Formats: sequence, structure tokens, C-alpha cells
Amino acid sequence: MTVGIHRDNIAIVLQRPRYPENIGSAARAMCNMGFGRLIVVNPGIWDEERIRRLATHAAGSVVDTIERFDSLHDALAPFGHVVGTTARLGGQRPVIKFPDVLAQSLIPLSQNNAVAIVFGPEDRGLTNADVKLCHQLVNIPTADFTSLNLAQAVMVLCYCLSVAGQSERPRQSPRLAKRIELDQMYDELAAALIDIGYLNPENPDYWMIRIRRFFTRVSLRAGEASIIRGICRQIKRYGERRYAQGLRDGGNR
Repeated sequence: MTVGIHRDNIAIVLQRPRYPENIGSAARAMCNMGFGRLIVVNPGIWDEERIRRLATHAAGSVVDTIERFDSLHDALAPFGHVVGTTARLGGQRPVIKFPDVLAQSLIPLSQNNAVAIVFGPEDRGLTNADVKLCHQLVNIPTADFTSLNLAQAVMVLCYCLSVAGQSERPRQSPRLAKRIELDQMYDELAAALIDIGYLNPENPDYWMIRIRRFFTRVSLRAGEASIIRGICRQIKRYGERRYAQGLRDGGNR
């Protein structure tokens, strides 16, 4: 039996789309490929009539259930795995260059985890701050002209996801830490590392970016993120106890 992507666990996320028509066309592309969860973050213009005109009646159910958020951070909070799309290669952006390879890797993950595929605004794409919220990035290979219409990019990714399949049942994938759980962990970890003098409080991102990449490669489970948070809290408590003891010892001299 061929096992494919768990469609109900896939969401398409449009970050700051500029035009309602592109939202509608993206909804139509999703409907073509059997995906129904669309999230729109801080759109430039929200005009439902223009959205529905391009979505057509067939994709009306996708438009009916669009989830809207003011920030990408909040939109991605419940997802266990986040994929960002980018046309930019190299530098600080390690990228999977083929959507079909990505799709195969998401088959086991999608069985037990909510997965978000994030598309940036039409003119600039995802920012470095947006990319920090992603577990991995994917690029759609093109010829010399790299610019794709937003709905075209959505269609390519949704098509690759829809046709991906494995002849054997994928290995059981654990429930990964959600984006909100990871963000809480990173906040507590950064605070603990600042307290012990490992991070420069004036520029904590210098090392935290590398630490984030490390944990992204590991694909932390929810319980593992909780363990790391517990360690950070113990470091904080130990530091507070030592500080209080130092004050007492100094007062007894």
C-alpha cells in the first residue's frame, strides 16, 4: 500500500501577501491538489470579493476557512515542522533545492505533526527574521528567470506534496515540539546562557542562531524541549541561590 502526505496536517501559510487576487489563486491551486487549510498573515489588502473571484466557486470552501493572523510568529505557534520557501540560495540559507525531495521527507513527519509551508510576499520573499522561524527551506528550481507568481509557487509545492508516496509504511514519527514550545525553550535557553556569561547580552543572536540550527537538525520532540527548559530553570535557580548566599556571606563579615 502506498502511503502519502497526510493532507489534513498540511497548511499553506501566506506571509504578507500584497494582492487579494494572489490569495484567491493560491486557494484555487490548493483545492486543485486536495489541500484545504490556508493561513494568511498580515495581508497588504484584504478584499474577500476579489479573493473569491480568483478562487472561483470550486475553492470557496478553502476561502471560507481561511485563518488570519497579524504575525507569522503567532500563526506558526501550533506547528511541529515549518518549511519556508525561498528563491535566494547560499549564505545563511541552507536550502533543499528540489520540492519533490522535500515532499518525500515530509511523508513520515506529516503523519503525527502539523506542517506549515510558508510563502513570503510577492516582491521580496521571506525575511531573515521569517526564516528563523522555519525548520528548513526549499527552493523551486527555475531557469534564468527566478521570479514565480505566488500562486504558481503554491501550485508547484502542493503538486509535489500530493504525488509524493512511499511503497512501505513510513517509520513512526514522534510528536515534535511545536513552534511555540521551541520559542519558549530558546527564550529560556538564551536567558540562562546570558546569566552564566556564555552569551553577550548585547548581541545574543550571534551564538543563538548557531544553537537554533543545531537543534533544528536534531528535530526535538516535545518532551526533549521540556527537558531543556527544565535544565534552564534549574540553572536560573542555582544562580539565584548562589547570589543570595553571596549577599548573606558578605553581610556576615
